[in-house]
Amino acid sequence: MNLSILKKYNVSVEGNVNALQTIVFANGFGTNQTAWKTVKTAFEGVYRIVLFDYAGSGKTDPAIYSAVKYNTLKSYADDMLAIFSELQLVDAILVAHSVSSMIGLLATIKSQLYLSKLIFIGASPRYLNDETNHYTGGFTPEALNNMYDAMTSSYYAWASGFSAAAMRNEDRPELGQYFANTLMDIRPDIALSVAKVIFESDVREALRKLDKPTLLLQTKEDIAVPYTVANYLNEHIKGSQLIVLDAEGHFPHISAAGKVISAIKSFI
Repeated sequence: MNLSILKKYNVSVEGNVNALQTIVFANGFGTNQTAWKTVKTAFEGVYRIVLFDYAGSGKTDPAIYSAVKYNTLKSYADDMLAIFSELQLVDAILVAHSVSSMIGLLATIKSQLYLSKLIFIGASPRYLNDETNHYTGGFTPEALNNMYDAMTSSYYAWASGFSAAAMRNEDRPELGQYFANTLMDIRPDIALSVAKVIFESDVREALRKLDKPTLLLQTKEDIAVPYTVANYLNEHIKGSQLIVLDAEGHFPHISAAGKVISAIKSFI
């Protein structure tokens, strides 16, 4: 086994390491694998659990991140496939949050070898509105430019405000603070570069190429992903299933873990 790959992406293998099936948990922008600390415990007894961090985040070495290399989601998909290959996964289940969903989709389209089912939480194939094609992604170019300016001028102030708005659940401010802390752990220049790649990505053309059972989990209120986007995914991914959770915010696996666990168990 190539330990350098596992070390490079801070790969953790937990749970029932001798289990026949593996669940891979892939976190979204601004968080790291600790985002799954509650959800993963519900599956540790039966499944082998795999977690990892993307280049430029979590406990990975900042030196492995390159804005030139990671200028597209496909580069992250290649990293994901490298991890899958190293662990020799077969019929694994991917539980992916936010941008990891589209990274997982691209990885699965490129190689059918590793995954049998996919669960996407708060996924979006395009964040920018596209009026020409009557698509509402939730963001205008002006809104994104304002966000980039805020990240550039005062990253830590932006992280504090954005984390609270994205997490919602105002009655539990510690959840927003958790997200703020993981955002602030990322080097500001890397965070800005990654944010631009994510929020300006467009994976719509790839959706119909996915041919795996797929569960879409969406909350009622999500600042990053409106319901119209979840519905769009459900219409364009063959055989997908959409569940709207009785929860709010972009991080139901953190704020409403029990509901996410129930939905995943019903699906797999």
